[in-house]
Amino acid sequence: MLISGILSSKRCFFIIYAINFTISILFLHSRYFYKFLLFIIKSLRLRDWEYTIFTLKVRLFRRVFFMYIGCNNMKVRKAVFPVGGLGTRFHPITRAIPKEMLGIIDKPLIHYAFEEALAGGIEQFIFVTRQGKNSIEDYFDGMLAEFETKTGAPKCSFCYVRQREPRGLGHAVLCARHLVNDEPFAVVCADDFILHSKSCIGEMIKNYNGANMVAVMTVPHEDVYKYGILDIEKEQESIVVAKSVDEKPSVEEAKSDLAIVGRYILSPAIFGVLEKLKPGVKGEIQLTDALLEMIPKVGLHGFKFEGVRFDCGSKSGLLAAILHMANKDKKLSAVLKKFYKENMSD
Repeated sequence: MLISGILSSKRCFFIIYAINFTISILFLHSRYFYKFLLFIIKSLRLRDWEYTIFTLKVRLFRRVFFMYIGCNNMKVRKAVFPVGGLGTRFHPITRAIPKEMLGIIDKPLIHYAFEEALAGGIEQFIFVTRQGKNSIEDYFDGMLAEFETKTGAPKCSFCYVRQREPRGLGHAVLCARHLVNDEPFAVVCADDFILHSKSCIGEMIKNYNGANMVAVMTVPHEDVYKYGILDIEKEQESIVVAKSVDEKPSVEEAKSDLAIVGRYILSPAIFGVLEKLKPGVKGEIQLTDALLEMIPKVGLHGFKFEGVRFDCGSKSGLLAAILHMANKDKKLSAVLKKFYKENMSD
């Protein structure tokens, strides 16, 4: 009774808020501490209107602070996997099998993307799917328990959300808004198959400092029209600071040969931008357009990753990836050598 009486005064209510403000700064990285604090406050039996106002203020502060000041202090725990595309370049097989389930030897593309994200410290996996892609969910349901037992990896959280129509990568990311909430998050495109000595997305997370970050690689100048291309302001080792980005520019208009590939670390502020964004190239909601709009406030960094990347959204890229992985396997490489010797002697 005494505590409830004291807490009902405006002065002590302000003190609690000030204490929470300070603690929030000290423990920004801990969502569990934040929830625990709200539980303690609720247990002190604040009047309904006091509790409502208090929690709203805390959440508002937390949202603003994370979005515009302290995103870099918060661990990147969630990854969005946009897997709702039609896969038209692989028709007719993708009428029955999702492109992300196409195999590289004995694993589908989405499995490699999952392993990369898990190695990078991701805890929650959010798949943006569509009608006809239930096999992705079925695959992880059957594989996950066995995977955890074999590797000793911690249990992961899997979420699935529908993208009713393919309206671009930006729209796919926007579909995951209610699952990401106010945290910086990763985006992993499974058809960009990246072989890295560690984890490409994991290395990006280590270098993330609050600015939106994209994985970049140098491409032949004649191919720039296929990618989002950075306009470089400065470079420092593996980090590139961009002053602009252009989605699929012409060869003549491209500002550089540094292209974005399917790995991103994004501020949650991007959802507000995507929500208002007008369709861009091909009439789609382009993620690069949102990144461009955010440069003045949030910034945009490119991460030059080490390793090999294959565009498995194309038949030639998928074939190259399969041959590369086969050549790394002792038994399969012997099969390849025998095939080459028998069929490519001319």
